[in-house]
Amino acid sequence: NKTEAQQAQSHSLKLTSCIISKTDIKMIRLAIQHHQLHRLSGASIRRSFSQSSSKKTAEPAKESVPIIRSLIAAFAGVGVVSAAASLVESSTADSCLPYSEKGQRYDQDTFLGRFCRMKLACDPFLLIYTEEQVREAQSVLENAAQYKNDRSMDRKLWEAKRIVDAAVHPDTKEFIPRPFRMSGYVPYNGPICVSMVASTSTLPILFWSWANQSQNALVNYYNRNAASPMANETLMKSYTAAVGSALVVAFGLATFIQRRYSPSRAKELMKFVAFPSAIVASSLNCYIVRSPEIETGVPLLDGEGNNVFEGETSTVAAKQGVYSTTLSRALLQAPVYFLPPLLLSGPFKNFVKQRPAIRVPLTTFLILTSFGIGLPATVAIFPQIVSITPEEVEPKYQHLKDPKTREPYTIYYYNKGL
Repeated sequence: NKTEAQQAQSHSLKLTSCIISKTDIKMIRLAIQHHQLHRLSGASIRRSFSQSSSKKTAEPAKESVPIIRSLIAAFAGVGVVSAAASLVESSTADSCLPYSEKGQRYDQDTFLGRFCRMKLACDPFLLIYTEEQVREAQSVLENAAQYKNDRSMDRKLWEAKRIVDAAVHPDTKEFIPRPFRMSGYVPYNGPICVSMVASTSTLPILFWSWANQSQNALVNYYNRNAASPMANETLMKSYTAAVGSALVVAFGLATFIQRRYSPSRAKELMKFVAFPSAIVASSLNCYIVRSPEIETGVPLLDGEGNNVFEGETSTVAAKQGVYSTTLSRALLQAPVYFLPPLLLSGPFKNFVKQRPAIRVPLTTFLILTSFGIGLPATVAIFPQIVSITPEEVEPKYQHLKDPKTREPYTIYYYNKGL
């Protein structure tokens, strides 16, 4: 019995050691698995951290401005605008009106005629002509009388007049600096417009709004009526009002958008801030410059451009002219500041989203081409020489008679201006 008890105890100890060994093995295996999981989780954390770090370092590269591509897009946009002007000139070469020193190449009673006139005046290619070439064009015009009956010279004379009018001030006869010519609007003011639309924060929008109105003020100054002694004072008032209104509207809208919407949505909406600020600034600018005409009035003309009542003016016609011109300046902002952002947020949204580097170059191209076509189109909406009936103006004009026909006037005309 004793021997059997010892054998049973030995068997029990072996069984216990076996159980302990199996338990230890299980614990060891669990420890190993836990250690491996820890290592894997650490590696995954390090991997995800490195990936996030690489994404963060890659983000600035996506946000950086592709300067070379943007410059190429700018040259392409200016080239398209100039090519469009060249197409208009060549396609109408055989149908232009006979040359006249005080006349126009195209019929100004139609929208198409007014558009063609302004399209050629805003042609960036005119900036290439040197001072010597402009003087050669002036000499051609001085000898225009000898080509009076030669219709084959009409196109050459109109082109010479276009070159001279683009570079020389009509009153002072001085050369206008290239950045402040009408033909320089697209290549010089266009990049400022691009910067305004591309800005997605408050300070850049405020800066480029100031730059835009400053450039517009200089254009107004160099193309002013030099015979008016009040021109400089009026231009300073218009500049102050335009800059002040642009900054107030831009700051107010930018602040509202950033407080009201999420950062991603606000970034999208900030592209449209330039549109209302430019409308208010340009409208005020134009109205203040032209507002003295409302007080003094404008002369009324007959069909041949002669003053029908010497020493008298019409304030009714002046109001119509100022209001329509101000409206055209407001409409001008739509193709520049509204249409390109609308296209980028609509039809081109997925295209730009898949190719972020193309956003700024595409914005540049769209704004410059829209500017080059929209500027003459909006100016052409209202004719420069406007007709008005005697019943619409002051009583002093309602019973005037034409000295040639001895009949009462049935229609008057006035120069609305641009």
